[in-house]
Amino acid sequence: MTAAPTLHDPAPPQHAPAPPRSAPARPAPAIHGTPIHGTPIPGPPASPRPPQGARFLTGSITRHVAVMSATGAVGLVAVFVVDLLNLFYISLLGDPGLTAAVGFTGAVGYFQISVAIGMTIGLGAVVSRRIGAGRHDEARRIASASLVVMAAAMLALGLATVAGLGPILDALGAHGEAHRQAWRYLAIAGPFLPLVVLGMACSALLRSVGDARRSMTIALAGAGVAAVLDPVLIFALHLGLAGAAVSAVASRAAMAALGLRAVRRHGLLQRPDWPGVAADAREVARVATPATLTNLATPVGSAYTTHAMAGFGLAAVAGQATVDRIVPVAFGFVFALTGAVGPILSQNLGAGQLARVRQTLRSSLALVAGCVLGMWVLLVLLQGPLVALFSATGTQAELIRLFCRWTAPGFVFVGALFVANAAFNNLGRPVLATAFNWGRATLGTIPFVTLGLRYGPAGVLLGQAAGGVVFGLLALAAAFAVTGRLRAPGATPGNSPTVPGSTAKAALAEMAQPVDGRQGKQG
Repeated sequence: MTAAPTLHDPAPPQHAPAPPRSAPARPAPAIHGTPIHGTPIPGPPASPRPPQGARFLTGSITRHVAVMSATGAVGLVAVFVVDLLNLFYISLLGDPGLTAAVGFTGAVGYFQISVAIGMTIGLGAVVSRRIGAGRHDEARRIASASLVVMAAAMLALGLATVAGLGPILDALGAHGEAHRQAWRYLAIAGPFLPLVVLGMACSALLRSVGDARRSMTIALAGAGVAAVLDPVLIFALHLGLAGAAVSAVASRAAMAALGLRAVRRHGLLQRPDWPGVAADAREVARVATPATLTNLATPVGSAYTTHAMAGFGLAAVAGQATVDRIVPVAFGFVFALTGAVGPILSQNLGAGQLARVRQTLRSSLALVAGCVLGMWVLLVLLQGPLVALFSATGTQAELIRLFCRWTAPGFVFVGALFVANAAFNNLGRPVLATAFNWGRATLGTIPFVTLGLRYGPAGVLLGQAAGGVVFGLLALAAAFAVTGRLRAPGATPGNSPTVPGSTAKAALAEMAQPVDGRQGKQG
């Protein structure tokens, strides 16, 4: 009895017995590939199935990018809306010092979150490459070891930040009540930074296997916890900004718990292999270190801008804080896209499908442009209600209107920089991402903002936007150059394509190869 053919091992053709010589030989009619006499007719060999979890190797690239970004945006926007509501609740207390304190806590928190994001970029890139290459066991081992190391690193960062809060806030220009309130918030939230990175890392792992729905659900759950607790702690219990800090910790705990549960369901969590933890952590660090250095550039540039604004008084800092909270809500799709596009790039690079890698870059940029231009129209129409919502007057109101009318469309170029950095980090050129982000944070911020200082707070905001335009265009040109030179001769799923030019120092050129002789994990 002949075994049924499988997708990976097509059976050889089967032939019906020859008819008697007196009868003309005619092929039996076939219905859906099977002759009436019951003998199977072989069809063309079936395409190999994609490796487990490698959902992005087939189908429309634009659809993959749009779906992953949209589902990620729902969760991100929910979190950012809660941040915006925090600012709204604090503004209702009628204390300009509290509103300015939100700006100072945001500058410090941005630095901490950027470190977490850099580590999750490294984790996501490594694991996605393993999954694209069909090595799920290896992906699980690396993911589990990395979660332990990342949590420990963020704990150390949180405690170090608390220890140095006084000088840090002084350097940002905080003083008086704004200094005291910002110190209280950061002292409460700092020791719980491991919860931040665990939630983010779990979301990145879920995106690596294409489970955008659960990744979104985690963010929504965290936002829901904060949305419920914020008004209770800030108003009912009269805790003010300290209440917002407690709410943030509870929200992050919920995200971490749900994330770990979801990652376990996908088979990406196991008891750490302690003897191999250091080797696995180094594997992720090859991408995470330059990615973290890349991400740190943005809060450094933001800190310089906050310091510049502080010279114009608390109202200017409050205006910048308001704009900083509106941006991620308005452009949440762009922020989500830069996280969602990484697994798509990595899986297709791991499988050697370089045409799809290039299409991912083009589709991402088109979606960024459409999102930003659409939101610009909406912001112009809503500028009045936004000013009223935050009871903004004077300089604060002026900065909100300036953003809505003139600087918002410049986010097209910031989004292009984000997409280019995602490409660099996932295609073996993380150093380029570091160079462009630091270029924007220094050469693209300090000279432009310094020039803008002559024209007041509005000049600072315009200068910051102008620097983003310049470096967005430069990064975009470099990203197209990198993807245009990719070569994958004979690449197949499980084999690493050749990444051109000086990538011996880049992690992703090596990530599809065995690590310390161990095989069997995906990523």
